[in-house]
Amino acid sequence: MVLVPISVVVFCLSLLIGHFLSEPLSDLAKKTAAYRNGADIPFEPDGRMLEADQLTVDFKQLVQTTKQQQHDLAIKEQRQNEFISDVAHELRTPLTAIRGNAEMLTDPDLPPSLHDKFCDIIVNESERLSLLTHDLLTLQRIENSPIPEEMQRVNLRELASNVVDALHPILQDRQANTLVTGEAPDVLGNPDSLRQAITNLVENASRFIQPGGHITVELAGVNGNSVVAVKDDGCGFGDVDPKLLFDRFYRTDASRTRGTGGTGLGLAIVKSIAEAHDGTVEALNLPEGGACFMIAIPSIPADISEKKVTRK
Repeated sequence: MVLVPISVVVFCLSLLIGHFLSEPLSDLAKKTAAYRNGADIPFEPDGRMLEADQLTVDFKQLVQTTKQQQHDLAIKEQRQNEFISDVAHELRTPLTAIRGNAEMLTDPDLPPSLHDKFCDIIVNESERLSLLTHDLLTLQRIENSPIPEEMQRVNLRELASNVVDALHPILQDRQANTLVTGEAPDVLGNPDSLRQAITNLVENASRFIQPGGHITVELAGVNGNSVVAVKDDGCGFGDVDPKLLFDRFYRTDASRTRGTGGTGLGLAIVKSIAEAHDGTVEALNLPEGGACFMIAIPSIPADISEKKVTRK
């Protein structure tokens, strides 16, 4: 007879223990079902059961990862849509000009002087279209592969001097007085990409100086970074948020116009290259007039400065 009360007590205790063990899992299952249906449910361990708490932490991390992936995907989709819209807008102008002038050339009574003028416009717009296409492909390549390949030690002073030498015909044609000064610690980077960035800055500066103007490429080491600053004594970029200058196709009303021959992608390419090297890019108007564009990239530490540094 004693076994019956004991059995009842044991059975009741089993029910209580089972309820205690299953309740955290049941609550977690309800939260999971609610989250699956679209509710924003917080997953936080409550300390009632170790295994349930560990499972809750795993769900929390999974939710955070999913939200971050969704956020990144939304940003990528937005950028793609903006990029397509920008490209369509930019291509429309030269294509319209080419078609319009080509149609004018079909007029049999067109004077020879106008014939030559329309031909020149078609050639110029075709060249601009070719340059735009090249810059678009360059920007797409950089953004699709943000980590540069074939990273190696790069001497920025040597690289900047090579850029100025390569641009000599253009700089001479624009009567630009160009000087490379200072030294900067070597960096770990892709030489071709960094050459492209410096080339874009120097070539961009040459568009906004007067004949006989000055461009200075200054190199320095600052707070563990190697800095390349391209300064000019041109018109500057006015009262504009400097960050906007590095947006695709952005042009200020005063200076960055199509009359300069730019595509509006040069500075965006510079920004993408700098960020791909874990660096930054900034712009500012100089007090004495003109503009300064700076790239800062982490320097190779001094204690390994004599060692060969490569990464593929």
